[in-house]
Amino acid sequence: MFKFNNVNLDINTETYGFQFYLHYMINFPEYYQVAEHPNGQIMAYVMGKIEGRDTNWHGHVTALSVAADYRRLGLAAYMMEYLEKTSEARNAYFVDLFVRVSNTVAIELYKKLGYVVYRQILGYYTGERDEDAYDMRKSLSRDPEKKAMVPLSHPVHSRDVD
Repeated sequence: MFKFNNVNLDINTETYGFQFYLHYMINFPEYYQVAEHPNGQIMAYVMGKIEGRDTNWHGHVTALSVAADYRRLGLAAYMMEYLEKTSEARNAYFVDLFVRVSNTVAIELYKKLGYVVYRQILGYYTGERDEDAYDMRKSLSRDPEKKAMVPLSHPVHSRDVD
């Protein structure tokens, strides 16, 4: 886990404490994937979880990050595909993720991968850079009518998000 620093040193990557990463590794190991260079350097990682109930049963991308030296190689798409397949295997209806509204590069990537902006979450990110987030979603095979992707017509406040 200490080899992740080169990946996390990015303005758009949320950095969490050791306990947070450990919690995900223990509770959702199948949702944790790392791409490692033969030299031992971490190139990219994705971590997520499965959550919700009924038609809200879904995979969630908690973090996806690619080290600057390894961008534009398709690693982010590969990591997302891995998490989507893991969610399919768990019978999820959709996969969702939160992204800063200013992170246009990531937003465009997610759109190319089939995600839509489901809703805007006001005040989601706090700290050094307060900012809203987009909740982006992609339906999986269990949601053939893509109901999970129908956008809300109004933003929601972060305090109202599960």
